[in-house]
Amino acid sequence: MAVSLREYRARIKSTESMKKITRAMELIAASRIIKAQQRAQAAAPYARELTRAVSAVATFSNVDHPLTKEEENPVKAAVLIVTSDRGLAGAYSGSVLKEAERLFERLRDEGKDVDIFIAGRKGEAYFKFRNRPVVQSWTGFSDQPSYDVAAEIGEALITAFLKDQGEEGDVDEVHVVYTRFRSMLVQEPTAVRLLPLEIIEGEQAPEASEALPLYEFEPSPESVLDGLLPQYVQSRIFFALLQAAASELAARQKAMKSATDNAEELIKKYTRIANQARQAGITQEISEIVGGVNALADSNAGSE
Repeated sequence: MAVSLREYRARIKSTESMKKITRAMELIAASRIIKAQQRAQAAAPYARELTRAVSAVATFSNVDHPLTKEEENPVKAAVLIVTSDRGLAGAYSGSVLKEAERLFERLRDEGKDVDIFIAGRKGEAYFKFRNRPVVQSWTGFSDQPSYDVAAEIGEALITAFLKDQGEEGDVDEVHVVYTRFRSMLVQEPTAVRLLPLEIIEGEQAPEASEALPLYEFEPSPESVLDGLLPQYVQSRIFFALLQAAASELAARQKAMKSATDNAEELIKKYTRIANQARQAGITQEISEIVGGVNALADSNAGSE
């Protein structure tokens, strides 16, 4: 019983140490998630208005821009998958990777090959373990993304998209798979097509007189699109990174809270078992003492 008691005491001590770690990680995630959520909310109006501006130019002008051109027979798609750099976030990275695999399957059913781009070490490790090629990856910023990183990712994707079909590294479509932050309890893996540009604003242009056209683009619609479209792509990627960062921190806080609660339950369980073992040991020792006293008394009575 003494050995078993020592063992349970050691387990209690190690579980208490683990509980302190998970509790600290829970508090760190909780302190960061508010800022991450505020950054995502602050970026939303800019991304929304920029999308509306790009959609207006693309809708109300007859410009055939390379970033809005649909290939007649698309054969290759680029997919950017946004995962986390660190673990201990529950099913966060696993969920977005499952969503990416579903997208891969759908694209292959359409007869398209897939080029994989990764943001986050978890996604990088996932495909490396399965010996699946990754065109390019970016790591080290998953919980605190910057616009510079989004611009670098956007530039790489735009470069691949603008290559002529058949050229090495060219793609006909660009998709992004990330986790959309709905609330502290709900984070939704989402796949969206980024390029070619899909017209989100489905509005019809009001009629205008011949003397005064309703929309005027200066210096020209082509120049406006040349300036807006790269910023549009970068802002959409940055918004996806911010949403993913808030989702990662929310998932980590939830996972660490669950781990802390489980550690508390384990401590209670081990404490109860240790007390039972200690009580059983004391009872056995008392029984041995009483038995020894009775045996000694019987021995003395026999000698008399």
